Amino acid sequence: MVHRREIDGRAIVLGNQGDLWGNAMTWFDHDTGSVWSQPLGEAILGPLTGETFDLIPSTVLTWGGWRDRHPETVALDAPSQWSGFSLDQMAIVVEFGPDSMAFPVTDVREAGVANAVVGEVPVAVTVDPEGDSWTVLSRRLDGRTVELERNGDQLVEVGGDGRWDADRGLRIDGADDSLDLLPGFTSFPADYVTFFPEGFFWQRSGLVPAMP
Repeated sequence: MVHRREIDGRAIVLGNQGDLWGNAMTWFDHDTGSVWSQPLGEAILGPLTGETFDLIPSTVLTWGGWRDRHPETVALDAPSQWSGFSLDQMAIVVEFGPDSMAFPVTDVREAGVANAVVGEVPVAVTVDPEGDSWTVLSRRLDGRTVELERNGDQLVEVGGDGRWDADRGLRIDGADDSLDLLPGFTSFPADYVTFFPEGFFWQRSGLVPAMP
């Protein structure tokens, strides 16, 4: 997930607070020492309690996929180790204000595209069937809502002739009606229930409340 770390136009400098809240990372800000929840992007303790950061659109790609698209990229070469987590254990969370929905990765991978409406926003969530990249896109296009299916690395309009790049939402034939990237982030399903008890899980058969 990527947050815009600003409040009233002022950049906030954050550090790793070192504790978990709801089994998720917390930050502290250098100015006030307030503690922030990473999934919520919200200060949960200290002088800035209740302040929130905006979640901004992002996408996840393999390093090789990113270099193919942006060969000029410079990256920090730092020691690291493989994570023990698999993307298929997680869900992709889409949140707009009080409305949220979790899309289990295995279900989305099987479906190709999850066409859904979160709050009043029609979204398409898709996962690379052979990799670990995922994307959240708007299905609103020129005042209408499109339904999408996946064909390889493309998204195809059901009942229409539109085709878009599945990673970036760019129109394949060069037309300017691209699909907008929307914010989303990954979470373990149990953690989603902790932070968003009023939300829903997407399934091909229908929506399931996070808290039955």
